[in-house]
Amino acid sequence: MIIPILPLRNSVMFPASVVPINVGRAKSIEAVERVQKTDEQLIAVLSQRSADVEDPSWDDLYAMGTLARVLKLVRLGENNYSVVLQGIERFRILEPVETEPVLSARIQRLPDQTENTLELEALTNNLREAARQLLGQMPNLPKEASNVLEHVSIPGQLADLVASNLNAEVSEKQAIIEALDVHARIRLGLRMLTKQLEVLKIKKDISTAVQEEMGRSQREYFLRQQMKAIREELGEGEDIEDEIEELKTRITESGMSPDAEKMALKQLGRLRHMQSASSEYTVTRTYLDWLLEVPWQEATEDKLDIAAVRETLDADHFDLTKVKKRILEQIAVLKLNPDKKGSILCLVGPPGVGKTSLGKSIARAIGREFVRMSLGGVRDEAEIRGHRRTYVGALPGRVIQGMKKAGTVNPLFMLDELDKLSSDFRGDPASALLEVLDPEQNNSFSDHYLEVTYDLSRVMFIGTANTLSTIPSPLLDRMEVIQIPGYTRDEKRQIALHFTIPKQIAEHGLNNGELSFTDEGILRLIDSYTREAGVRNLEREIAAVCRAVAVRVAGGETTKFVADDDFVQSVLGPVKFLPEMADRCSVPGVATGLAWTPMGGEIIFIEATKMKGSGKLAMTGQLGDVMKESTQTALSYARANAEDFGLAVGFEETQDIHLHVPAGSVPKDGPSAGVGMLTALVSLFSGRNVRADMAMTGEITLRGLVLPVGGIKEKVLAAHRAGIRTVILPDRNRKDEPDIPEEILSDIQLIYVSRMEEVISHALEP
Repeated sequence: MIIPILPLRNSVMFPASVVPINVGRAKSIEAVERVQKTDEQLIAVLSQRSADVEDPSWDDLYAMGTLARVLKLVRLGENNYSVVLQGIERFRILEPVETEPVLSARIQRLPDQTENTLELEALTNNLREAARQLLGQMPNLPKEASNVLEHVSIPGQLADLVASNLNAEVSEKQAIIEALDVHARIRLGLRMLTKQLEVLKIKKDISTAVQEEMGRSQREYFLRQQMKAIREELGEGEDIEDEIEELKTRITESGMSPDAEKMALKQLGRLRHMQSASSEYTVTRTYLDWLLEVPWQEATEDKLDIAAVRETLDADHFDLTKVKKRILEQIAVLKLNPDKKGSILCLVGPPGVGKTSLGKSIARAIGREFVRMSLGGVRDEAEIRGHRRTYVGALPGRVIQGMKKAGTVNPLFMLDELDKLSSDFRGDPASALLEVLDPEQNNSFSDHYLEVTYDLSRVMFIGTANTLSTIPSPLLDRMEVIQIPGYTRDEKRQIALHFTIPKQIAEHGLNNGELSFTDEGILRLIDSYTREAGVRNLEREIAAVCRAVAVRVAGGETTKFVADDDFVQSVLGPVKFLPEMADRCSVPGVATGLAWTPMGGEIIFIEATKMKGSGKLAMTGQLGDVMKESTQTALSYARANAEDFGLAVGFEETQDIHLHVPAGSVPKDGPSAGVGMLTALVSLFSGRNVRADMAMTGEITLRGLVLPVGGIKEKVLAAHRAGIRTVILPDRNRKDEPDIPEEILSDIQLIYVSRMEEVISHALEP
């Protein structure tokens, strides 16, 4: 008979057995589906010689297998079936008939060759007895297994039953399939059973040996306790007892809270009964050390002289008037009411404006220990709250570690880079900081490692961040935000002259007489070699000049070097930054906007061009959704008010518009470029140039209103750096004018507008 073939991997099917099989290979699925259409629903099951072969050929299959009937077929998915097969009898391949799309062959059914003899009866009894022994050593098997074993009376079927349930290699089970002589088949089954019994015996011997080893360890512990008692009688066990007594004295004198003292004494009692060589002893001893090394009562005396604090802050930092004023207010309140719970300050500003160094200055001014905890990249809650002591290598969180490092209960604790916190499956560290930064809760801060509350209420916390947008709202609500804007050109010159240059000259081993900077040289560094809100890159460029001089001085030159404009350029090479207005083109359709970034203010150029088309609008330059919506709003307003702007009605219907914001690799978003977008579009279609010395910022609406935006000081500073002398601002941003330095206001004209018509009248040339 010709019948489809179903290959099996890692298993062998026996007659008289019912097994479920998952079918997923294409040929196997085709074979099952073909069999399902027949009346008898017979399929030939063959085992593969190697399970690694995905698409087996005839050489990869054994020649003998089991003829089976499909009892049930369940479709699990598009290419996946579950099929329940019932084994009928053995068969042999006579000749392959088909290879594609399924394997099929002409087969010969092979009935068992049974001859009832006394030898067969004896072999059958031996096989059943060996199977009973195996079942007896495996008590977890269900009782039904032994019932089935007792009720199978046909010798060949008994051998098949035993072989199908043993954990053996495919080749061993295949040998039983190929044994048509029942005598030989039972002998193979006995061999497999005997091997399995030996494996179980070895496992049992190993288990017995392990239990004996555990008993030996318990006896050893008992003997060690006896030896300890003997040593105590001989006066040889006093070292550990002395150590425990010393720990007890330190605990009672540490001044820790009652709960902490109770926990420490409890752990000390456990430590007394432990073996010093055990791992649990080390864990408990480390825990007690942490409890004793964390400060509980030690505090530094605050130096609350307002004049001295102001002098220290002025000596370390130039300007920052608003920040210094707020710090002096907090110190004054602390002087008048030492029990007042101060607010948590958060210094927000661009990189390099002195946020972290300001924290060090405050700590030095009031005489407190300074601890800095960098939060950049922290994404594990355990970094803040610590790990449970059940974990190997557990430690307290970084807050408690910082307190141990400070050694006092009232340090200045700086939480640096709060905006760089992140979270993942290990928890949210920002949420763990909520308790730390709440003056109403941090008097009972809970660390997972200490397992006792710790008082953080006397700590002065100061946070730093570059932007508020990534700080979670609940955490931000617990802090008082103080904005630190970028520095003006003159402020950078003053900082370089009085702070940075003396510091770098000293660090490079130079004397003041060997190198001096002129104002022209400093301004050249500021204008042509740096472009930043802070002074970090300026310090690097000054260090580069100092290194060049150090090389010459170390080489024996005795010249007194003067870092003027020419000297700076000769050392640092070609200028890195050209005036941004040099990028402007005196053609219609180009406007200058102002933007705010975490790095400070920047100017942006908004370019618009037109071409023949059907009124399509293209926007490029990595613009965000809000910025694209501002462009759509600007175009809609220009179309609706075309006559007021001197434009032809329907000006856009026969032309495509392309609006681009250069620096295309930098993502940009926000509504504050709306006025620039409209100005560029009106300029493009009216043919009137935008004033080259003018920049603008503001959000627009479809009614033509100009709405207020943020970052006014940073934007005006950026415009001034770029050589712009007129800035258009929303009328409702007049309140931000006092934040702009007087020297900038004297050199730049601010025009306040409330409607887009005013913007166009001021921005476009006649």
